[in-house]
Amino acid sequence: MGELSRTTGVPVPTIKFYLREGLLPAGELTSPNQARYGEEHARRLQLIRALTEVGGLPLASVAKVVEAVEDRGQPVHKLLGAAAGTLVPTYAQAPDPANGERARELVEELIARRGWQVHADNPAALALTAAAASVLAVGLGDYLDFLDEFAASAERVADADLSFVARGAGPEDLVERVVAGTVLGDAMLAALRRLAQVDASARRYPPPADEADAAESSSG
Repeated sequence: MGELSRTTGVPVPTIKFYLREGLLPAGELTSPNQARYGEEHARRLQLIRALTEVGGLPLASVAKVVEAVEDRGQPVHKLLGAAAGTLVPTYAQAPDPANGERARELVEELIARRGWQVHADNPAALALTAAAASVLAVGLGDYLDFLDEFAASAERVADADLSFVARGAGPEDLVERVVAGTVLGDAMLAALRRLAQVDASARRYPPPADEADAAESSSG
């Protein structure tokens, strides 16, 4: 266990806690007081760290991912859904019930219109409904006129995500790729969106010629 701790950077007391909680499989006993831990344990610890430290997930959610990983008889779609479902953000529902109802209708219509094989009570659909209700509550409902454009972009991103996931070998590797692709991918997408917004703004609202010349001179 000491070697496993040195390899992964996870303290021994934390490893023992994960063992007690069933998040980490037991090692192979080599004596009454000794056990051997291998690559499987190191990878599991890295997965738990990614979920808790990068993803900010509580251990209860991590346990659901671990349960999915260990149920090797699950179809891949269900396995990936269990992993992705723990990473869905939550938003506070708008206080006005009318906004929540209108948002729910918009989300259900979007799902039907795009032919998505997703239930309306999917955690991601509920999160989208809550976010849309908040948009309505602050009086920016016309932002939702662009839902289909956002959805089309999301479809292309999802295709790229699944192409990345498909490179994995085995259930644990698949889940690791879902976690990394979702948690770290969200960070990359947010940064890419900001970069694209700056570029789009510069193209749509070009600065006056004198400001542009000054900016070019300073960059040179």
